[in-house]
Amino acid sequence: MNQDQTLSLNFMVVDDSGITAKKLTKMLQELGHKVVCVARTGQEAVEKYESTVPDMVTMDITMPGMDGIEATRQIIRKYKDAMIIMVTSHGQEHMVIDAIQSGARGYVIKPFKAETLSRSINKIIDKFMSDV
Repeated sequence: MNQDQTLSLNFMVVDDSGITAKKLTKMLQELGHKVVCVARTGQEAVEKYESTVPDMVTMDITMPGMDGIEATRQIIRKYKDAMIIMVTSHGQEHMVIDAIQSGARGYVIKPFKAETLSRSINKIIDKFMSDV
């Protein structure tokens, strides 16, 4: 666990890959956070966000049906303060720009380590959640 990490947040993990979702869940738990929800599609993320209202979301960009960018748009439209971190692969930088313009607060590029994820979370906390 990162020495700087004192805040424990509730996360929603959104990824169509079961392996990636499990890996992210494990990393977040090791960083001291709680995963309150896992969604496999953008549509499922939009629907589950309303019932769980997590502190932060890790959102895969490429998913079947509704992608992560559209899911981010829909969540942000309803919950302007939603904290969403895009999870993307190399070569999708243009999609990250779309995601940030849609309201995402940051991103991590796969494959990543727990330290990288922790840094991204802490940047968002420092920039957007300093009053928590």
